[in-house]
Amino acid sequence: MSRRPLLAVLALGAGLALAAAGHAARPRAAPAEPPPSPVGEALFLHGVLRSGAPLVANRADAEPMSGEPAACVNCHQRSGLGIKEARTLIPPITARFLFSPRSTGAEDLHLPYIPGARLDRAPYTEQTLARALREGIDADGKPLSYLMPRFELGDEDLRELIAHLRTLDHERVPGVSTTELHFATIITPDADPLRRKAMLEVLRAFFQEREQAVRGEAGQTMTTSGHTAFAKRMFKVNRRWVLHVWELTGPAAGWTAQLQQKFAAEPVFAVLSGLGGHDWSPVAAFCEQQPVPCLFPNLDQPPADGDRQFHSLYFSRGVLLEADLIAGAIASADGAPARVHQIYRLGDVGEAAAKAAAAQWQARGVTVTHRAIPAASPSTAVAVAMRELGDATPVVLWLRPADLAALEKVRPPAGPVYLSGLMGGLDALPLPLAWRAQAHVAYPVDLPERRRVRVDYALGWFRIRQIPVVAEQVQADTYLACGLVSETIKHMVDAFVPDYLVESLQETVEHRIVTGYYPRLTLGPHQRFASKGGYLVHFDPAGSGKWLTDGSWTTP
Repeated sequence: MSRRPLLAVLALGAGLALAAAGHAARPRAAPAEPPPSPVGEALFLHGVLRSGAPLVANRADAEPMSGEPAACVNCHQRSGLGIKEARTLIPPITARFLFSPRSTGAEDLHLPYIPGARLDRAPYTEQTLARALREGIDADGKPLSYLMPRFELGDEDLRELIAHLRTLDHERVPGVSTTELHFATIITPDADPLRRKAMLEVLRAFFQEREQAVRGEAGQTMTTSGHTAFAKRMFKVNRRWVLHVWELTGPAAGWTAQLQQKFAAEPVFAVLSGLGGHDWSPVAAFCEQQPVPCLFPNLDQPPADGDRQFHSLYFSRGVLLEADLIAGAIASADGAPARVHQIYRLGDVGEAAAKAAAAQWQARGVTVTHRAIPAASPSTAVAVAMRELGDATPVVLWLRPADLAALEKVRPPAGPVYLSGLMGGLDALPLPLAWRAQAHVAYPVDLPERRRVRVDYALGWFRIRQIPVVAEQVQADTYLACGLVSETIKHMVDAFVPDYLVESLQETVEHRIVTGYYPRLTLGPHQRFASKGGYLVHFDPAGSGKWLTDGSWTTP
């Protein structure tokens, strides 16, 4: 599946492509960061001109494009550093790549290593760049690829675009030095203590292993641009990973200030893993505003608007995905009901899931009733709420194990019962035996027998390092997140740009074979949740202990 429209494949073509390069041997003073250009950013990301009109792009072999489909980001990515699409290399177009002088020797190289970049052509000027964008003629006077659109772009808009391209060149990146990469993991105060301990044990063991690996490796390794026409070589420094644990305190209203203080005191390149309770939105907003990549936190309820963000990546939509699975199953059942009951605790993640599911049913004319249990009430309050129902209407339980176990002394309802697998404990879900015949469980991961081999990689790693398995999915997901980031950074060499890390992770995830709890992971533009589906399952009436599926893997 293609991850982005190939609107300008080979954009700026070989004429704009540049050579792979390392850092110059002689030290250079880092210039001040250029000021932002909101107009240039809107043009680059959304195809919107200074006037508010859409950017228009023309190609001889296709209909004109305008607005977002014509935006530079579609091919050159948000970082401006391009990408490899199948056999096509889309080159970097940040200002220092475009305007850098033709290289005459290794001592002149000062650009980060980008696969497929070239520097064996004349540097662009503002005039020749305008010609390239409007007429398709490169800096050497040669035609660009026919796949590169010709843009209807005025002088003022061109200047704003160039100003934005200059902001994409990062001389200083927080959390990155010549010898170290700094990461943070964030823990909210409402996170489960057992999961917190389990996650931190995996993270600390992984970082310790990284430290040992760097000590055991040669300090530098050699890599090459891969181009026979311009095969410059450069050194890659194997950097030490440093972990900072940021534990937030108090109400969510104060988290942003805490995060800003922690980032100022301990600048980091990325946030890796992490653990949250019912509200991660302040953390996600901080990562978007900073900006700093926030990579695969352990959450039962990620922000609902996660797909509209860029810097945060998640494995799953959690209970919001379960809400879609349950809502779809009830709405499509034979003899769809006129009413649905939902029970959840106030302040827990089930509250948001219940509201998301209710919105879907109400749009279909289904009446939804809620039993909201106060957060501090004993589990007997759930039993009381169940006794008040007393009909065959479907019941949806967004409850934790202690509340489910308390149903032991409650007679099951006459109708079907739907449950959150994530909240209930997945394979350890303690639903009383009398309730199991009519129970259907949302299961947003692969089945145990199908994921066993993939999860065994993590479990074997835990055994060798004597890490007790007390929260298997959290620990397996944390291990998977560390592995994905490590594999991605290994190929980034010295191009440590936050946006480029996120973009490179999309490629790593796409080709990942060992995916832990998930049958498949995919990411792309406007796709921040890597696993997009799940099952509805029920208990085996024969008592085998296995889950039986209500149907196939479903992507709502």
